[in-house]
Amino acid sequence: MPLVTTKEMFKKAYEGGYAIGAFNVNNMEIIQGITEAAKEVNAPLILQVSAGARKYANHTYLMKLIEAATIETDLPIAVHLDHGDSFELCKSCIDGGFTSVMIDASHLPFEENIKLTKQVVDYAHPRGVVVEAELGRLAGVEDDINVSAEDAVYTDPKEVEEFVERTGVDSLAIAIGTSHGAYKFKGEAKLRFDILEEIQRRLPGFPIVLHGASSVIPEYVDTINKYGGQMPGAKGVPEDMLRKAASMAVCKINIDSDLRLAMTATIRKVFAENPAEFDPRKYLGPAREEIKKLVKHKLINVLGCAGKA
Repeated sequence: MPLVTTKEMFKKAYEGGYAIGAFNVNNMEIIQGITEAAKEVNAPLILQVSAGARKYANHTYLMKLIEAATIETDLPIAVHLDHGDSFELCKSCIDGGFTSVMIDASHLPFEENIKLTKQVVDYAHPRGVVVEAELGRLAGVEDDINVSAEDAVYTDPKEVEEFVERTGVDSLAIAIGTSHGAYKFKGEAKLRFDILEEIQRRLPGFPIVLHGASSVIPEYVDTINKYGGQMPGAKGVPEDMLRKAASMAVCKINIDSDLRLAMTATIRKVFAENPAEFDPRKYLGPAREEIKKLVKHKLINVLGCAGKA
């Protein structure tokens, strides 16, 4: 099956009360683990590429790996630019075969955010590519994104209608209490469902996106710390909160940190148990299997999109 956009995915997800998993990819093993899991449970997928991943792995290599995944799985897969910070980057990804891009101008004043978002939309739509934008700012660290808790801003529901109408954007990422990276919350993370409900009321049927939605699974953190890591107190978003959000207007949930933690914990354990190991297949293979196990859990129990491909 050829690559698809998220338009039909989101329509079905909104009506069905589930969300599509948007998983960040950096290399072959991560792509294989994600797509093999989705194939086994027959789930649609969004594979996300950040600017950092694109620099690390090379645009062409990643696209060919994703092309191989479409051949192997025959699933509906969208390729999405995560946190594009400029028109030029979005344009390059559109021209390079991405079916979806995010322009993140959330750090700019409202009018400037609208202007840059509309510029990307005006380029993307005639080429059959959909666009995600962001209102509000999430705390945390991910690649080049670094926002302190003091600078984080919840999305203002009063702005969403004007923003969507003036930009023509296809989906909207909002800030309701999630965060990027394995962020150290003060206490348990709490999502502002009151904000989500008000946005859903103002934009009926419109797909909403949650960034920073990894749950920072304790067993991975414990394994990393056991074998020399330093992640005391790292927490994420409880999975029951994510499932509730997926039953509302949230049609796309981003997952990156949990993938990194699964891979890192597995590799650390392999080397701790066999310090002489030097065959990449012996540590990347188990890491791939752990990612597959994690993604299957997310697709079935958190996102609710298993069987929806």
